[in-house]
Amino acid sequence: MARHLITSAIPYINGIKHLGNLVGSQLPADLFARYQRARGNEVLFLCSTDEHGTPAELAAAKAGQPVAEYCAEMHQVQARIAEGFRLSFDHFGRSSSPENHRLTQHLAGKLAENGLIREVSEKQMYSKADGRFLPDRYIEGTCPNCGFDSARGDQCDNCTKQLDPVDLINPHSTISGSTDLEMRETKHLYLCQSKMKDQLEAWIDSKTDWPVLTTSIAKKWLNDGDGLQDRGITRDLDWGIPVKKGEQDWPGMEGKVFYVWFDAPIEYIACAQEWVDAGKGDNWERWWRTDKGADDVTYTQFMGKDNVPFHTLGFPTTMLGSGEPWKLVDYIKSFNYLNYDGGQFSTSRGRGVFMDQALEILPADYWRWWLLSHAPESSDAEFTWENFQASVNKDLADVLGNFVSRITKFCRSKFGEVVPEGGSYGDAEQTLIADLTAKIAAYQQFMEEKEVRKAAQELRAIWVAGNEYLQAAAPWSTFKTDPEQAAAQVRLGLNLIRLYAVLSSPFIPDASATMLAAMQTENGDWPDDVPAALTALAPGHAFTVPDVLFGKITDEQREDWQQRFAGIRS
Repeated sequence: MARHLITSAIPYINGIKHLGNLVGSQLPADLFARYQRARGNEVLFLCSTDEHGTPAELAAAKAGQPVAEYCAEMHQVQARIAEGFRLSFDHFGRSSSPENHRLTQHLAGKLAENGLIREVSEKQMYSKADGRFLPDRYIEGTCPNCGFDSARGDQCDNCTKQLDPVDLINPHSTISGSTDLEMRETKHLYLCQSKMKDQLEAWIDSKTDWPVLTTSIAKKWLNDGDGLQDRGITRDLDWGIPVKKGEQDWPGMEGKVFYVWFDAPIEYIACAQEWVDAGKGDNWERWWRTDKGADDVTYTQFMGKDNVPFHTLGFPTTMLGSGEPWKLVDYIKSFNYLNYDGGQFSTSRGRGVFMDQALEILPADYWRWWLLSHAPESSDAEFTWENFQASVNKDLADVLGNFVSRITKFCRSKFGEVVPEGGSYGDAEQTLIADLTAKIAAYQQFMEEKEVRKAAQELRAIWVAGNEYLQAAAPWSTFKTDPEQAAAQVRLGLNLIRLYAVLSSPFIPDASATMLAAMQTENGDWPDDVPAALTALAPGHAFTVPDVLFGKITDEQREDWQQRFAGIRS
């Protein structure tokens, strides 16, 4: 039994995320976790809310709440929505947890001991109107690299270029909107990434199986301009993890907190500690420390491309630089962006479908299937209502749902609600079994390789194969001349439903559970032996005819949703 540690990039606490956020990290991570569990492997799947930094402060201020209260409330909201999408986290933690406070301060102390943190006196933006220093996310302006007019003081979300606030054109405070900014002296801690450059580069070069998207971004940051730069890891904020060396104060750093991008990845480890402290597990170290058993763990991270630099450079610098035996990531699956209907998702303009809204209009499986089968792997992807309607209606309703409905209703009408006996599998059935064996092997390979779209295409081809068999075999015609052979055809069809339920469970878990319940079986073992899997439901086994698995999306619904989520046009 293999062991898989899986983490999804942790979402910011500030509000409800849109479908692009979902498909960029949490959903494909859940797909992989469900697949590995279905194969009988041991999985620890972790995610959390990212609660520190300026996004939390700004969102709390806008909501008129204390930041701690706001974060606690939004954590519950995000946890509830994640459950609605059937995200199967073993634990959904919080970066503001006591565990993350302790571990972040501990690792900072180790880095300091090893000469990888230096103190820097520097000038930072100060807002006279706000009476405070402005950390990078409190400053927005135009990116000097690509011209994007909403670049933040730390990074441009459009071109992913690392920035400093002074780089921005026409900067302004995101608190007050004031442009009355000036540079003032302050002290901060910097993580000496430059000292780790050669070690990081060798480590990244050793990952020959990583997606091109991941390695290209990492190497761009390694070699961009003057090469890998040291990075500030403290901020002048009230909300966050206080700067300490372990349990000791850090002279000169009073009143400062660690930068959110320093403590957020550490939360992956702290989340496992939270998992144990919550009584859900009993040994976090066997997942995270190579001296405690984590050397046989395969660790996979899922994230959007904007998170790649911090997970290929900053976090590994912390782990390696600590000198402690931490488990490093084996594979980083990164994703491009999902755009919305000719533009971008926009919270401020109400443009696009957000996770809570999606669940209000359709069950989770509809969204899971479309998002995963259109995952933005090799390039940015685009959600359109026409494409969504066509995919749901053709793939889910016409192919899978129609197959389940036809075979169960026909069996009930001719043989009753039991698997019929009589007849045997002939050449057509053996040909189908051979075809499915090959397709399932390909499906498994794509799933192992985290090729999400290709896996979805292969799963659909497996559904189609059953439909084509049923259409050619035509048991409703066979029954008129050879009821025994029709019984064998129907028996195979019912076993296909069970097979489809198992294979489809990582993509559409609710429909899978419905199919298994209809077949009155909880035996969801992965079909390593396809012929055996297609005889699992023996003659006489009872079943029920399920309700319609997937309803079709009408043109009227599509047009209504298209208008509802179009947002405010400029």
